[in-house]
Amino acid sequence: MRYKKILTDFFMLMAFTTTLSFVFNPNPYELVIAVFANLTATILKLGEGRILSAEMTASSFVADVHLVPALFIYFMLGDVQEAISLAVGAVAANVVSILLAIIEAILASFYEEG
Repeated sequence: MRYKKILTDFFMLMAFTTTLSFVFNPNPYELVIAVFANLTATILKLGEGRILSAEMTASSFVADVHLVPALFIYFMLGDVQEAISLAVGAVAANVVSILLAIIEAILASFYEEG
């Protein structure tokens, strides 16, 4: 069992679900947890030698670029709607990342069979 893959996938899903939860219920604690989970998932994806690791890391960076400014906009400017708009972009990037992880798992199973 590959524990780093399990941990990476856990934080990918945690980042997605917490960000989605923030979009529907704009709670500042959820935004902080979403930023933490997304940054952790990005760090875990760095240096991976998997098939689609570059694409997955890029999609994580996109989500980070949406969530970190959302955090500052929410807390410094108090603009909740703009923070939610940025979080929606992070949700889209996280969906792409999860889809790439699923595609990569399918491709890896083909390589193991052959």
